[in-house]
Amino acid sequence: MDKAWAAAKVSIGGLSKRLEATAQNLANINTPAYARREVTFEDQLNRLLHGPDRLPLVTTDPSHISTLPRSVEAVKPVEERAVGELVRWDGNGVDIDIEMAKLAETRMSYQALFRLLARKAASYRTVMGGGS
Repeated sequence: MDKAWAAAKVSIGGLSKRLEATAQNLANINTPAYARREVTFEDQLNRLLHGPDRLPLVTTDPSHISTLPRSVEAVKPVEERAVGELVRWDGNGVDIDIEMAKLAETRMSYQALFRLLARKAASYRTVMGGGS
């Protein structure tokens, strides 16, 4: 599997988790003291693909702890609660406008990745002699 395909696969998994978190946030918009959920994975993926901001720890053995994922497949979405972000007087941290914007952005990214993968699969078929 090439790096672009693996990165797209990881991104689709992360975006799927983000869609779940956003749906959960919207479902709990009227729940007092609800702390919204946030899913991130792009920073990990960018550091792995483009290099870190700082020098990574040098590992000479597979059992050493690395500061970066060892492969694209090792990038996992991180889900966190945004505790302390109060939007309303009842302690709820969900802003419907922000969540709807995240939902639209995530959906568009998801669709773009699927189109990219479909084109890549079509080019693989062409290369293998299957036509388009």
